[in-house]
Amino acid sequence: MRSDFAAAAKFYEQVAQTAKPLGNGMEPRPNEGPSFSDFLKQAGVDTVTNMKQGEAQSIQGLAGKAELSDVIAAVSQAEVSLQTVVAVRDKVIAAYQDVMRMGI
Repeated sequence: MRSDFAAAAKFYEQVAQTAKPLGNGMEPRPNEGPSFSDFLKQAGVDTVTNMKQGEAQSIQGLAGKAELSDVIAAVSQAEVSLQTVVAVRDKVIAAYQDVMRMGI
């Protein structure tokens, strides 16, 4: 039992000497990609674009200038985009309500 403890202590010492220090965690990270706000902004733009395309296809379909399959695909894509936005909104509201219920 004593040798297991000594071996573990020696291993811990070796790891501690070779490991890089982590810092205080508040150091700026290199830019690894778009920020969360940029991601949300792009998602909003994509959703509006999908909705406009669905609307345009519907109008062309009513005028007889578009294939029914194209209209159905565009409207379905717009519907999925809208359902995604509603689901994200519901999650954000639920998270806000959870935070508001927390005791300080």
